[in-house]
Amino acid sequence: MKDRLNPAQQQAVDHIHGPCLVLAGAGSGKTRVITHKIARLIRAELEPQRIAAITFTNKAAAEMRERAGALIGREAKKVLVCTFHALGVRILREDGAALGLKPQFSILDADDVVGILKDCGGTTDTATARRWAWGISRWKNEGLNAQHALQKASDESERQLALLMARYEERLAAYQSIDFDDLIGWPLKLLREHATVRQKWQAALGHVLVDEYQDTNASQYELLKLLVGHPERADARFTAVGDDDQSIYGWRGATLDNLKKLPQDFPALKVIKLEQNYRSTSAILRAANHVIGPNPKLFPKTLYSELGEGEPVRVVDADTEEHEAERAVARILSLRETSPHRDWRDFAILYRANHMAKPFEKALRRANIPYKVSGGTSFFDRAEIRDLCAWFRLWANEDDDPAFLRAATTPKRGIGHQTLATLGEFASRYRLSLFGALFSGSLASVLSPRTVATLHDFGRTVNELQYRARHTVGAEAARRFLDDWLQAIGYERYLYDSEDSEAVAAARWGNVIDFCDWMAKRCGGEIDDEAGVHLASEAKSVLEVAQTLALISTLSEREQDRDVVTLSTLHAAKGLEWPHVQLVGVNEGLLPFKPGDAAEAEPDSAAALDHAQRLQEERRLMYVGITRAQRTLTVSYTRRRKKGRESVPVAPSRFIAEMALDAKTSREDPREKLKALRAEFARRAQASQTP
Repeated sequence: MKDRLNPAQQQAVDHIHGPCLVLAGAGSGKTRVITHKIARLIRAELEPQRIAAITFTNKAAAEMRERAGALIGREAKKVLVCTFHALGVRILREDGAALGLKPQFSILDADDVVGILKDCGGTTDTATARRWAWGISRWKNEGLNAQHALQKASDESERQLALLMARYEERLAAYQSIDFDDLIGWPLKLLREHATVRQKWQAALGHVLVDEYQDTNASQYELLKLLVGHPERADARFTAVGDDDQSIYGWRGATLDNLKKLPQDFPALKVIKLEQNYRSTSAILRAANHVIGPNPKLFPKTLYSELGEGEPVRVVDADTEEHEAERAVARILSLRETSPHRDWRDFAILYRANHMAKPFEKALRRANIPYKVSGGTSFFDRAEIRDLCAWFRLWANEDDDPAFLRAATTPKRGIGHQTLATLGEFASRYRLSLFGALFSGSLASVLSPRTVATLHDFGRTVNELQYRARHTVGAEAARRFLDDWLQAIGYERYLYDSEDSEAVAAARWGNVIDFCDWMAKRCGGEIDDEAGVHLASEAKSVLEVAQTLALISTLSEREQDRDVVTLSTLHAAKGLEWPHVQLVGVNEGLLPFKPGDAAEAEPDSAAALDHAQRLQEERRLMYVGITRAQRTLTVSYTRRRKKGRESVPVAPSRFIAEMALDAKTSREDPREKLKALRAEFARRAQASQTP
């Protein structure tokens, strides 16, 4: 194993007694270090089930499991590899009863949260409810509950939000439900307040490895400290792997304070830097080091590569967004002619925000180049699809409380939040699911006869639909059943009533029709290679397909094997790499994104500090974009951009100058290159027609 690791990597792997911070620069082999360290711990006779490797995404966890399995073998399956939130679920399922939480508690998704906040705040405006949800989430990530938030409120707006948060917390308690942020906050509360539970989990976890440590928020850091025994254990055994230069989620609560606190909270901390990059050429890394240079350093490091100088980084200017997109396509076609990395999957176009993808999509379509858009909204994440899936989930599993809440209120059926709150309290008292509580003989003791009748009507509807779904087999029968069901619940009318724009409502209804066609085809036994799912050739019932819906919706997004150009936001591109990368729209106001004017603020004021921190994060985002490139990097900007119906002049980003490129080698004239390319294509076409 030693010959596969460089000295710094080997040092990180071998430090298994005590706390360790591995500062892993971009492309420096951090996943290899983590998987080799898991193997090293097992060889040191630590039981694999006592090793926890915590990541931030399910995709990263899956990759780590796969690589650990290839290195370690069957023992890797016993290692706990999961996200922070999945670990929180495990802790609460096992020990949440100490906080009054039943093991079958429900986890609400973002749309469920918005719906509850609308009721709590007395609004029908989704945008307002989303702002409330964002504010409450920020407080929760800081470790604050409603009472703490109220004490901390600095103005009337924050005070009102804290009061709303209190009502929201009451509602969740009544529903026996928690939201995504609670998957960190509740385990933190549990471990803080219950010593026996804390000691149990500290004993269960002999070594904790945390990937992407720079992305942790305040609550996640506090949870980590409790899991490893701080401050009781001076030899706390954990490995934090991260890079302060790649911290780009400050808006989501991630804080570099967690890196600053580690040496203070753990004086025995061993700090190891990984500076050799195995991904990019020296030309690309030099630009990255220059860009990140102006940022203050917690732990200074400089990336280097042994892959050679490589092609110079190119800067391309364009007149407009459309012109920039044409040049991006020309660059792809040119590299396809000259580079050994010429598959479509070898190319990526990266930008600051989702809305910037449109001109590039158009240009790629015109050139008949296949592509995918990453970082946007998945089809299965659309509100209307989640509405329908809630019904399917409820048919497949009556004890799915979040599905019950969504189906009972979307569209509205005369079942209000007070009714659901009372039903939730009743179900909790008798340890029933919400659906199971519907037909309890004692329900009439807490709800009026009219309300009970409304709930019974909903319950009978679910039972009837479940029966029909079980006995509806084949594509045509499924299509008729789904059409009847949508008409019965009035879903089309609900969409048009809930949207101000008829065009938006029509688009959402179109998504519903597409989804029902998708379901019907699977009931007909069709094979869906595109989704990565192979269904048996025999016809299936609607209920059978509904039971596999979660699996299908997950697999359908596995697009890494498709030979297509990737369009992605910089945030969504983190952790990925391509031979050829184009960073586009690198203009002031976009990257850095609306930085404001620090000159107007006093140097020591909060406004100036906030501006400086935001600019530093934007610079880190540029650094992340640059270091996605393996062999070639092109950076482009426009002279004018659309603002509403006008075209306004814009300046290139300051980050382009900060890359400190050689002007003689970094700039190219794509017009001349495109002319030469077209002439070459014409020559080939003529040659192919000559007998």
